[in-house]
Amino acid sequence: MASLLTSPLTKPKPVSFSCSSRALNTSPSLNFARVSFNHHQKLAPFRPLSLVPAAFSEKRDVTAAAAAEAAPAESGDYRRIMLSDVMVKKKDKVPLWERQWKPMDFGAVAVVLSMHLLSLLAPFQFNWRAVSVAFGLYIVTGLLGITLSFHRNLSHKSFKLPKWLEYLFAYCGAQALQGNPIDWVSTHRYHHQYCDSDRDPHSPLDGFWFSHMNWMFDTNTITKRVGEPNNVGDLEKQPFYQFMRDTYIWHPVALAVALYAMGGFPFIVWGMGVRIVWVYHITWLVNSACHVWGKQAWNTGDLSRNNWWVAALAFGEGWHNNHHAFEFSARHGLEWWQLDMTWYVVRFLQAIGLATDVKLPSEAQKQRMALTTD
Repeated sequence: MASLLTSPLTKPKPVSFSCSSRALNTSPSLNFARVSFNHHQKLAPFRPLSLVPAAFSEKRDVTAAAAAEAAPAESGDYRRIMLSDVMVKKKDKVPLWERQWKPMDFGAVAVVLSMHLLSLLAPFQFNWRAVSVAFGLYIVTGLLGITLSFHRNLSHKSFKLPKWLEYLFAYCGAQALQGNPIDWVSTHRYHHQYCDSDRDPHSPLDGFWFSHMNWMFDTNTITKRVGEPNNVGDLEKQPFYQFMRDTYIWHPVALAVALYAMGGFPFIVWGMGVRIVWVYHITWLVNSACHVWGKQAWNTGDLSRNNWWVAALAFGEGWHNNHHAFEFSARHGLEWWQLDMTWYVVRFLQAIGLATDVKLPSEAQKQRMALTTD
C-alpha cells in the first residue's frame, strides 16, 4: 500500500514499467539471488536458509524442530514471529524518537489515527442506513478499487479494461484512502521485485507490525531501500493518473461531504471511519499475515502464504502464495474451493466483453512452480 498522502519516494523518472526479463539488483549483504522472467519463463528465485530458516509449506515435511537445527536458538541471533513458524534474524532497531521523521510521516500518522478514533464513535452513531453505506463502500472501494483495480489491473496488468472503466475503478480505489494509484502501484511493484529481502518496502523480516502498517510512517527508510520510483512510467504518462496524484486528498474529502449531506454524522462515522479502517487492515493483513501464517503450495522463494481467512475478508487476496507464484494471474484462488470474489468479478466482466486479455497460469507454469517432496 502506498503512502496515505503521497509517495515516500522522490519524484519519479518517466521510465516505462516493463515485464521483460532482467536481473534485479538486491541487497548484496543478503546474497539473495533473484531473477525476473516474463510470464512464460517464470522460475522461482533461490532463498538461502540464513534469510528464512523456517519456511513451511503444505507439501514439505518441515517442523519447528528442523528449523531450530538450521538456525541458532531463538534467544540468540534469531527470533520467531509471533504465533508462527517463521524465524528471522534479529536486527538492531532505531527507537521511534531517535529516527528521522519527515512531515509526510506525521501526516500519515495523523490520517490513520484520526480514522481509528472516528471509528470508535460507531456504537454511538449506529443506524442500519449508515451500516449499509459502509458495507457498500467496502465493496466499491475494497473490491473494485483496491483488489481489482490497483492490484490486479494496474500493478500486474492481469487483464485489460476499456479506459473509462479502468479509470472509474481506479477512482474507487482512491476513495479507500490508501494513496493515489501511481504511488500504490509503485510500492507494490517494488514489493514483488524485492520480496522478503532487505529492500522489500514491507516485509515481516523487519517485524510483523512493520509489515502491517509501521512501514508507512518511515518514508526515509523506504526511500533508502528502493530509491526513486522508476517502475510506474505506464501510469505517469496518462493525464488521469497525474491528475489523481496531484489532487488525491481532495477526493475522499469530497466523498465525506457528500455522505454528510445524505445522512449526517452517522454516515461520516460509518461510511468513512469504520469502512476505511476495515479496508485498511484487510489490505495490511495481506502484507503481514499472508507472509507469516498459512500454507505454501508453490516454490516462490519467499514467505508468501495462502491464508483462507484473509482471502475471505480481502476478496481473494489471501491466496497470496498463489499470487506470488503467478503474479500475472487475474485469478488468485486457483483451486475450485479457494474463494476469490475479485476473480468472479473479472470473470463476469470478461463474459460481457469488458475484460480482455485475461491472464491465467498454464499447466506447464504450474508444474515448474510446484513444490517437490524431495
